[in-house]
Amino acid sequence: MALDFPHLDLSADEVLTSTRSVRKRLDLEKPVPLEVITDALEVALQAPSGSNAQGWHWIVLTDPEPKKIVAEYYRKSYFAYAEAGAAARAAKPPKDLETAEKVASSATYLAEVMEQVPALVIGAIHVPGGELPQGNQAGLWGSLLPAAWSLALALRERGLGSAWTTLHLEYEREVAEALGIPATVRQGVLLPVAYTKGTDFKPAKRAPLETVLHVNGW
Repeated sequence: MALDFPHLDLSADEVLTSTRSVRKRLDLEKPVPLEVITDALEVALQAPSGSNAQGWHWIVLTDPEPKKIVAEYYRKSYFAYAEAGAAARAAKPPKDLETAEKVASSATYLAEVMEQVPALVIGAIHVPGGELPQGNQAGLWGSLLPAAWSLALALRERGLGSAWTTLHLEYEREVAEALGIPATVRQGVLLPVAYTKGTDFKPAKRAPLETVLHVNGW
């Protein structure tokens, strides 16, 4: 049963097209009740999973110490990634360099303040034996990531923002050990969660559909 938290007056299409990766507009000062996140997770758990196994797990961090641990590993991974990205942009500037630099600046900001975000949510999934399958892993992650995106959408509809991140996975085992996550549970995504400064998010610029659409074959 949904709790009586404020909801934005958005259509399904508006939620789907205006859920953005929010970084600089996360409100680091406004507390996020755990109940708001669990309310959104109740919606997320309606997502599909292979054989209806529902092997997902959700680790919600609200205390300063575990958030700091995850943030430190995230920063360690992020700044190595950012350095490589900056070198790549310098060697071969992208077509929209201004947008690329704005995204980089936003991502750097998030890395710097990660532990200040009111809640960090890690989406994970049970893997028998703990070892990821060889070859195509779509079947495994397809049983977690739709629910994680449903969570992002449900948060948006409740006036909260998040940013889809995976960089901490470079140190997945270290994070698992620090948080007591079993070896048979593998992490797939990290969502920093906060109320947003304003709720007026718009659809992003995307390549035209005809450039990626293939009908009846490639």
